[in-house]
Amino acid sequence: MPELPEVETVRRGLEPALSGRRIARAVVRRKDLRVPFPDRFGARLTGRRVLGLRRRAKYILADLDDGETLIVHLGMSGRFTIYAKGSNEGAMLGDFHHDAPEAAAGAGKHDHVLLETEDGARIVYNDHRRFGLMLLELTGSLDDHKLFAGLGPEPLSPPLDGKTLFGLLAGKATPIKAALLDQRVVAGLGNIYVSEALHRSGINPKRAAGTLSAPRVARLADAITAVLTDAIAAGGSTLRDHAQPSGELGYFQHAFRVYDREGTPCPTANCKGTIKRIVQAGRSTFYCPVCQR
Repeated sequence: MPELPEVETVRRGLEPALSGRRIARAVVRRKDLRVPFPDRFGARLTGRRVLGLRRRAKYILADLDDGETLIVHLGMSGRFTIYAKGSNEGAMLGDFHHDAPEAAAGAGKHDHVLLETEDGARIVYNDHRRFGLMLLELTGSLDDHKLFAGLGPEPLSPPLDGKTLFGLLAGKATPIKAALLDQRVVAGLGNIYVSEALHRSGINPKRAAGTLSAPRVARLADAITAVLTDAIAAGGSTLRDHAQPSGELGYFQHAFRVYDREGTPCPTANCKGTIKRIVQAGRSTFYCPVCQR
């Protein structure tokens, strides 16, 4: 499932095509994805101007000029393809797999939503597993919506600081890996980038979150910010379903220090440890038992 850097990459790719643009036509080709589409979904989008695009946790939010916000979650395999006016060749945002040849026209088997802007561009949402989600909610009440109520702070805007994170972790007996995956602690973090941040900060993923000292938590906060920033700059990580806005694959997987590197030497200088894989709460955790304490 796409994590924060992949979702942010998609948001940035959609922004030039949608932000400030009016949706001249919206076509919805099925009744649901993971959940049903809103009532009159296509009609409610048609004619609306997109005031801006933002991200909350792993959701893309498109604020509309009628006071509603389009909420998008990519699920496991959701992707957006942008076609310029008169073009059948699009730039893909998300999953990299084609349903050629008809998908090039936005009419593929799994092309479920088509948005056409006033300048003739087409934005097609494709989701072959249909684990994605699209909803319309009042912009002013989003913070109280069940998807967002109780979410922790964003780690990048503003950058997560040690004092804030230390307070969020205080008293928690759960392992630090599980604590960071809890969206009520920090919003948007996922399995890959938590493993990478814990290695960068030298913290064992099995350590009880509430036992970490303030200086160690400060290093962890800096590592979380750094790894997310580096991943976004690299276009995210492509393990299966993600591609950069240009259609290229993300490249951050080539910079993984521990994730999916079981049995390889630890990259920390003079460590001489070997990356180990364990399972925590049903998720794979990769770490170095030598330098992560």
